[in-house]
Amino acid sequence: MDLSRKKPKLEEKQSMSKQLGNQARDLKEEEEKKNKEDPKNAISFHVHSKDNRNCKLRVGVNPDSSLLIRQLDQDIAIHCLLLLSRSDYGSIATLNKTFQSLIRTGQLYQLRRKMGIVEHWIYFSRDSFQWEAFDPNRGRWMNLPGITCDASFMLSYNDSLAVGTELLVFGTNNSMAPIIYKYSHLTNTWSIGSMLNTPRCLFGSASLGEIAIVVGGLDLRGNILSSAELYNLDTEKWETLPSMKKARHKCSAVFMDGKFYVIGGMSDDNITHLTCGEEFDLKTREWREMPNIFPIGSTLPSFGSPPLIAVVKNVLYVADYAQQEVKKYVKENNSWVTIGRFPEQVSSMNGWGVGFRACGDMLVFLGGPDRGRMMKINAWVPNDGALQWNLLGTKESWSFVHYCTVMGC
Repeated sequence: MDLSRKKPKLEEKQSMSKQLGNQARDLKEEEEKKNKEDPKNAISFHVHSKDNRNCKLRVGVNPDSSLLIRQLDQDIAIHCLLLLSRSDYGSIATLNKTFQSLIRTGQLYQLRRKMGIVEHWIYFSRDSFQWEAFDPNRGRWMNLPGITCDASFMLSYNDSLAVGTELLVFGTNNSMAPIIYKYSHLTNTWSIGSMLNTPRCLFGSASLGEIAIVVGGLDLRGNILSSAELYNLDTEKWETLPSMKKARHKCSAVFMDGKFYVIGGMSDDNITHLTCGEEFDLKTREWREMPNIFPIGSTLPSFGSPPLIAVVKNVLYVADYAQQEVKKYVKENNSWVTIGRFPEQVSSMNGWGVGFRACGDMLVFLGGPDRGRMMKINAWVPNDGALQWNLLGTKESWSFVHYCTVMGC
């Protein structure tokens, strides 16, 4: 199966739009019956799309058609919804079951992705129980529902990754059995997720659209792994991939130029810092070793965090916590150049306690608390100019950032 990204075809968009329209029509007919019995259900409201067009939507007022939005063609109605910020979807979903179903089934997000409409939110946790989100477009902070978990999960080391509209958090329960908690952005709820074929911790991971890959790590017996697995959001299943050439844990991973890369980490002797990386081709399903792609790794302490790396517009960056510097990878000669420093008053404990991620076309840095007990989110849009951090948001905090990921949908 070819997992590389393909350019959306017009037929695919039309097919998805037709599916959404059919689903909306079926639910609309059901709702119209209820509205006839109870006129109080009739709602009139306005929605402002990104191109400043004002679409007046009338729902359930003596309907004489099966259109999603009365007085608008079906495709135009769906287009209006697609152009709205996903910050608005929660409010829209409360208006009637038709809108609620279109949003919660995930099909609206699938069509957004095919049309290249993706918004990135930052998800982070200052403990294993409570997760928060930050919308950089509106500067909005949000608290996710708490995870109903036992004390062992809260005390265990938790890995996390976001894929599509889901956030996966990995840990162990009271019986020391592996468990994955899955947060759905569609329903704003937590549930138990599908388990890996080989449970692990301290692994490298990255996502691309509706797929994610995890590599390496430690198994339940403490063995260092070379195996890899792919998660498919549509099937909610894990698929075993060919193993890497080297076993490693405390490594990091990214997608770049349509391929998956794993960088750094500790080798199978649990002593040696790996300076090599590996490239996985999604088409051929083969690994290629990349010697000395991460020489910085040899300078990091064994008790330090995995490499802090991020990719923006197919350019790889690293936050070198030993030197408090941000560096850019030069593909042409397999080297790194320093482009700037960490944001002011941001420090880490050997890489732990901060977040360094790609968020759309931005590099973001989460750090705190500083001396003023404030957590700060700084961002920079890479360009030809010098690195200049801009403050996106601040929040009172008495704890460091434990886990951080970015969800784009």
